[in-house]
Amino acid sequence: MLINPYLNFDGNAEEAFHFYQTVFGGELFIQKMSEAPGTESFTEEEKNRAMHVALPLANGQTLMASDCVPSAGYELHPGNNNYISLAPDSREEADRIFNSLSAGGKIEMPLQDMFWGDYFGSFKDKYGICWMINYNNQQ
Repeated sequence: MLINPYLNFDGNAEEAFHFYQTVFGGELFIQKMSEAPGTESFTEEEKNRAMHVALPLANGQTLMASDCVPSAGYELHPGNNNYISLAPDSREEADRIFNSLSAGGKIEMPLQDMFWGDYFGSFKDKYGICWMINYNNQQ
């Protein structure tokens, strides 16, 4: 299982990751909010925000991030600017980890098949730690 840091920003994820790229090197992947379904009501500024940014690091790990979208109810607050993203080896393991760690916490997005092809969910555990579970269905 891979464990990756996942950061949230308030509109400057792309800028931050261009900086991180100067430090770590690697090929930067940026996907904009405008590429996601259901973003028609977003402002032009929100459509230009980063939906997902990824910068490969050493040993198969990846530094990842996205921008929060205030009009969709996602605002940056201390505590939600950093997630631990787990990439389990199976869908069953994704379910087990999600159900176990989210018990007593607050589910933000239930585990479900997403438009980008992965099985994904996120939550804050009962201790206030934010987690993402992301199983790549193509494994």
